[in-house]
Amino acid sequence: MRQIKGVICILISIVMCWSASAANNKRYVNIVFIGNSITFGAGLPKPVHDAPPVKAALFLSKCPEVASVKYSNRGQSGCTTVDYLPDTNTLFPWVVRAADKFKDETWADLVFSIMLGTNDSAIEGTNGCPVAPERYYENMKTIINRLLALYPNCRIVVHRPLWYSPNTYNGAKYLEEGLRRLQDYYPQIQRLVDYYASHFPGQVFLGDTKGFDYFKENHLTDFQAEKGSAGVFYLHPNEKGAVRLGELWSEAIRQALGL
Repeated sequence: MRQIKGVICILISIVMCWSASAANNKRYVNIVFIGNSITFGAGLPKPVHDAPPVKAALFLSKCPEVASVKYSNRGQSGCTTVDYLPDTNTLFPWVVRAADKFKDETWADLVFSIMLGTNDSAIEGTNGCPVAPERYYENMKTIINRLLALYPNCRIVVHRPLWYSPNTYNGAKYLEEGLRRLQDYYPQIQRLVDYYASHFPGQVFLGDTKGFDYFKENHLTDFQAEKGSAGVFYLHPNEKGAVRLGELWSEAIRQALGL
């Protein structure tokens, strides 16, 4: 009987040690989301609860390898890559303030999730538009370089901008010309990732690329129908679409973290 009790005690100890080890191996993740009105959650009933970053963090927190997820939504409606350039001193300091709150948490992974380009592609009505593909590349490179300089151990995930309807025309004019330009940014994102793969290996990753086609195919169910100068257009995810976009972002971030 004493031998049986001894074996049971040993087994319990092994299980407890394994559980403690598994808990210690879990990842802590801090994310700063950089983007425009889509990231912000424009048009959603409660962006603070419904925006894509909220959903992405929620999906990520459910991963068995993750202990906790903290995040900051730095999506700003109407912004372009020009607005985020460090030297303009416009939105970049806002990003830095968010990231600095996580700076002392050296045990956690710091991730910057970036989706920019929608407003860059506009014909008129946004800062610096229309942004040529080569200029988009240079602007993104400038932003990423500064982030890597300030946060040497961070990971950066660059998502492909989403499709919008070719009649999109609200406060800014996009239309078919803008949509064509938007699609020309995708090779530039791939070019960025290739560049950093050789210069900063393991730090800059290609993010979601599925969202463009998904929302093109499902815009009637996953985008808000908005009235514009050229009729009803589709640009911003609705509640259903925000959940789906958050899921896509979380999948890309998981891959970047090696989870």
